[in-house]
Amino acid sequence: MATRQEAPVHEVRPTTQELKIPARFIPQPVLEPGHTYSSITDHISSIVLRRRMPMIWYIGITLSFLLVLVMIAAIAQLLIVGTGIWGINHPVGWGFAIINFVWWIGIGHAGTLISAILLLLRQEWRTSINRFAEAMTLFAVACAGLFPLLHTGRPWYAYWMFPYPNTMTLWPQFRSPLIWDVFAVSTYATVSFLFWYTGLIPDLATLRDRSNSFVGRKVYGMLAMGWRGSAKHWYRYETAYLLLAGLSTPLVLSVHSVVSFDFAVSNLPGWHSTFFPPYFVAGAVYAGFAMVLTLSIPFRKIFNLEDFITIKHLENMGKVMLATGMIVFYAYFMEAFFGLLYTGDVFERYTQVNRMFGPYWKMYWVLILCNGLAPQMMWIRSFRTNPVMLFITAQFVNVGMWLERFVIVPTSLHRDFLPSSWGMYHGTRWDWALYIGTIGFFFFLLFLFIRFLPMISIFEMRTLVPQSHGSEFSEADEAAPQEA
Repeated sequence: MATRQEAPVHEVRPTTQELKIPARFIPQPVLEPGHTYSSITDHISSIVLRRRMPMIWYIGITLSFLLVLVMIAAIAQLLIVGTGIWGINHPVGWGFAIINFVWWIGIGHAGTLISAILLLLRQEWRTSINRFAEAMTLFAVACAGLFPLLHTGRPWYAYWMFPYPNTMTLWPQFRSPLIWDVFAVSTYATVSFLFWYTGLIPDLATLRDRSNSFVGRKVYGMLAMGWRGSAKHWYRYETAYLLLAGLSTPLVLSVHSVVSFDFAVSNLPGWHSTFFPPYFVAGAVYAGFAMVLTLSIPFRKIFNLEDFITIKHLENMGKVMLATGMIVFYAYFMEAFFGLLYTGDVFERYTQVNRMFGPYWKMYWVLILCNGLAPQMMWIRSFRTNPVMLFITAQFVNVGMWLERFVIVPTSLHRDFLPSSWGMYHGTRWDWALYIGTIGFFFFLLFLFIRFLPMISIFEMRTLVPQSHGSEFSEADEAAPQEA
């Protein structure tokens, strides 16, 4: 006698509204529900493959190109006349060039941190922001590399800093921090470029297959290097990507530590400090995440990427910015404590007093406001999840980190050991022209990147689809063929 089979009973789970769970305890998604493999590919690739960009893109690239022309004019004037057009003098031999070099290197650190370290830690919230953060790293390093090159006064002899074989046996001075910078920054730029380009290869193949332009198919095809999405391709890709992530991780700590040695290895009061390496690394990550927020918040609005760059991404970046900001603020306290109370060196004590109450006192206290007090708003969750408040806080940090470098460089140089050699430093119009011009150069490269390459990783976003759908993820979506 056959027994009747009962219909399976589906478990009905109560919703968060029925359980009355507060919103702050509900985990936010890294990808909003409702997207499939094809919808993600269509949305991200359409930004690159569309015929016309939004009007704000044309306005932005035009303004940034005008600033690039200002940079070119400033460099041309420098090469024709010499470094005398800058405000550097005796005793302040380092000015805007070194300030801006350290500032730009710091901005580039967030890209490597998001891409490499968060990848090794399996943090999925990096997926939506790692691509343009990596591009930001490359463009920031390109801007930073200009300043020490031009600061030497004879950039056409820059190859002297590399140990190349030559008949005169002129070898670089490896005990010089300038040589350490050359090797550290060039290694950082090379590994960052390889890491960025390796991650682009599957998406370049997608653009190759979807482009309606003959030139586009050929260019993207060459850049994709024959990618077909086979198992062998994916295996080699993942192996190379993880190896590059492992190589990039120590660079986050080493590069800005080496940059801090430019100051720490000297015997000058205000610079000769052992905590400069961790202080500079924390400050670099701090400035880098502020710049990522500065870029990601407008991008998600202009290109309708709110489903991909969610509030969770912004909140997590706000948390990282708060954590690194507290480290930097602690370093300010320690610097004041050692300089004023702990040291027995009268010159070190005077340097700290001069920073706080000397001719540049406004710079110091605005720095404390921007870097120490303004980010304290990130303790409040409603501020961390508000894009407008995050954007405003990021601008405070951008200004504060530049002022930090200004306070470190001229205030330690302009009044050192002998009052007879004291002087003042002010940037000239050519200093400001070169600095503002590099900002335009940075955004010009960024706008070109947005136009011709996907600013969000397509294939990595597709890996989040099953998680975003949860139990509602259909078998049809799961069986859908994944495009390259």
